[in-house]
Formats: sequence, C-alpha cells, structure tokens
Amino acid sequence: MKKQGMKPKTLQAFTLLELLVALAIFAIIAIMAYAGLNTILTARQQTEQHAAQLAQLQITFLWLGRDIEQLVERAIRDQYGDRQAILQGKNSNLELTRAGWRNPARQKRSSLQRVAYFLEDKILYRSYWWVLDRAQDTSPIKMDLLNNVNAFKLRYLDELLKWHEQWPPLNFIPSQAENVPSISKLRAIEVTLTVEGWGDIIRLFRTP
Repeated sequence: MKKQGMKPKTLQAFTLLELLVALAIFAIIAIMAYAGLNTILTARQQTEQHAAQLAQLQITFLWLGRDIEQLVERAIRDQYGDRQAILQGKNSNLELTRAGWRNPARQKRSSLQRVAYFLEDKILYRSYWWVLDRAQDTSPIKMDLLNNVNAFKLRYLDELLKWHEQWPPLNFIPSQAENVPSISKLRAIEVTLTVEGWGDIIRLFRTP
C-alpha cells in the first residue's frame, strides 16, 4: 500500500550521447596506452639487438686479437704440397699460424693452429684446420663471427711504418743469407669492419 505524499523512485541511466562520449574517451585512452607500450617494446627490442651485436663485435675483435698477437713462425704446406707463408694477408682475407691452441681434452694434435678470416654473404667467418700440413681431404672448420658486415678490410704495417695492401708485399724478397722470415718485418695489422648500424670500426693489432 503506497503512502501518500511520497514520489515513486525513478531509475537513473546514461543517455546514448553519454555512452558514446564515454566510449570515445576510453578508445582514446586505449590508443594512447597502446602507442606508449608499443614504443617501449620497440625500444627494448632495439636495445636487445644493439647489445647482442655489440657482444658479437667484442667477441670478433677478441678472436682477431688473440690470433694476431699469438702469431708464430711456422709455415705450412697446403693440400697440394705447396709451401705457404707463415702469414698470408690480402685486403679482404687473412690466414696465419698461431700458438696457444688449448687442448684440455689432451687430444693428439699440435698446440699450433692455422686459422683464416674472410667475408662471405655479409658474414665474417673464422675457419681453422685440425692439422697444419694438410692432406687433399683436409677440410676447414668454419664458424661465423659477425653478421651484417658490409666490408672487411685489412692493411699491413712494416718496420719502416709503411702500409701495404697485402702481406708479404709484392716487392718483398727475404734475405737468404740472414734467412729472415717475412713476419719479422711486420709490425701491425689494421682491421676495418663496416657493419650495418655501426659504420666503420677500426682496430690496430700489434704482431709479436
């Protein structure tokens, strides 16, 4: 039974216009939040890629430094039996004999190692051989060091502080009387890597 003098309760509801305005506000907030999150995720991904490539660069120069600085006077014979120089270097590739090849498993092999560096399909590779003097069926073991490399350039500094595009130089003739190996006149090797996103990176490594 209704009491006299009391107004009936009315239901409060949003109008269609108010709903549309609320939806529009929520949509704008969602777009702004997504844009901010996307920016953060993109920046994080770029940072991780940058850090990974930096780590690759550091490892690459670590390998190069170790190999060049442990250069040893040991010529080799290739798979055809021809004698090869202790260090053979051109403008875009390098091959040398190094010491200090660790052997924790005590395998029957030398502590000297023949290694090579070269660029192929924008990937810088380091290869090595299990033996120094190769047979015809001896194959190198290839490992990729660095990706997105546009150029790999080398220069060779002699004892007179003159740069060469290859080593041994074309005009170099070792003295038979002194029996001086070619690497005794080599003072340093300059390595230039042109990497996407980094540009030219130049490092100078001294020889022993």
